Amino acid sequence: MHSAARAVMLVALLAPIPVFGAEEDAKTAVATDQSDDLAAIREQSTAFETAFNQGDAAAISALWTTDGQYVDDAGRSFTGRKEIEAAYADLFKQHSGSKIQIAIDSLRLLSSDAALEEGRALTSPTAGGEPGFSAYSAVHVKVDGKWLMASVRDHWVAVPSAHHNVSDLEWLIGKWTAEEYGNRVESDCRWIANKSFVERTYTTIAPGGAKVSGVQIIGWSPVHGCMQSWNFSADGGHAVGLWTPIEGGFMAEMRGVTGGGVPTQSVNTLTKLDENAYVWQSTARSIGGAALPDTDEVIIKRQTSQP
Repeated sequence: MHSAARAVMLVALLAPIPVFGAEEDAKTAVATDQSDDLAAIREQSTAFETAFNQGDAAAISALWTTDGQYVDDAGRSFTGRKEIEAAYADLFKQHSGSKIQIAIDSLRLLSSDAALEEGRALTSPTAGGEPGFSAYSAVHVKVDGKWLMASVRDHWVAVPSAHHNVSDLEWLIGKWTAEEYGNRVESDCRWIANKSFVERTYTTIAPGGAKVSGVQIIGWSPVHGCMQSWNFSADGGHAVGLWTPIEGGFMAEMRGVTGGGVPTQSVNTLTKLDENAYVWQSTARSIGGAALPDTDEVIIKRQTSQP
């Protein structure tokens, strides 16, 4: 054999076997496995959210390992599925209809069979007290090929709020109804934006069944140094009111415009009778500069059940 040919053959025999392709295949396989594991853990978090919103304490506890631990916002510790199920069953009993929303901020594998999840949980309706959310950390482990929670810890995080400026409206929160001349008005007041504002949605139902809806937002105006409201009606009209405290309630000076562009003006008073009723009246009313008669006093009552 020619010496040059023998040299080429020798180099070929002694050269290391190419592994670049094998390395890439291995990396792809690992990445795929990690992706599948992380997806499975996210599915578990979704399953927790679904079970919570259905009030299913047994389904929630089944997401933990048999000796898993849960530490709640108050620092109470529950170990094992039985204790965890009882804790959530008690929660659902005390707060029937509670819902939860979970936002995962980070999720990473610690090993092939362990992972750490961190995020935020917001429940509704919110309980009284300072607004905020639960920050949580959860350690997941793989048991017999299935991801389960081994440890979960919650802690409360308060968020900034202007609630102290509008706390006098606390008694308004809830569902209300009133009837006048065959017209029925249903309204629902709830806290929004970290309890800095009250959102009031309302629907007027005429005797024939026709409905007209609108929205009112009530909050603190740092510019005017008082409470202020913003009203939005179905025809595109809107109004702004400046609220002044009066004995037993508030007086709101309203200025606005109809959906057709005609200026409106009124003075609305809201007087609390008790925790379940208040009186509303609109006076000094005008539209397009033309005076309108005052309304009658309307008693608005808290709904004790669905109409």
